[in-house]
Amino acid sequence: MSERSSSSASVLVAFLVCAVAGAAVALLYAPSTGEETRRKLAEKARQGRDKAEQMAKEGREFVDRQREHLVDVAERGRQAFDQARRETL
Repeated sequence: MSERSSSSASVLVAFLVCAVAGAAVALLYAPSTGEETRRKLAEKARQGRDKAEQMAKEGREFVDRQREHLVDVAERGRQAFDQARRETL
């Protein structure tokens, strides 16, 4: 993974963590009963977990597609090199 992709992923993770923390704080300070607040926090936690799982799945699929592409490009490059070497002999 390139440095830029790694940095982008770190920023995205930090943003998501802060968004979840902000949502939790907002719910805690909202004028509602403790039971309601706990229910809302549990629901938001489930939604966050589901979204994180979906994003992780999409990330793995993206990495797999890129890996396949790089393997294909490397193979074509190897074939082109071999062909050029045979033509110069």
